[in-house]
Amino acid sequence: MAEQDVTPPEAPDFAATLAELETVVTRLESGELSLEDSLTAFEQGVRLTRTARERLTTAELRVQALMEQGDGRVQETPLSRDASATTDDDRQGGR
Repeated sequence: MAEQDVTPPEAPDFAATLAELETVVTRLESGELSLEDSLTAFEQGVRLTRTARERLTTAELRVQALMEQGDGRVQETPLSRDASATTDDDRQGGR
């Protein structure tokens, strides 16, 4: 019996999901949608938000797995740009 590829279909990437969500928000903010169309757009926005959140959680788990120490301990590393970025001034003692 031949092996079948059971890989689930790839979800849209985070950037595409975010762009689609921004489009939905723009449509809602325009005030030009009927009540029914607004509700449909809102539901779509909620789905997109959940998808984006799941993608971020998955990425965070992958980063955590990569940061795991050889003995199984996890080295906590800030994921935010502000917390992890250093400038030349920081490295040179702040001019």
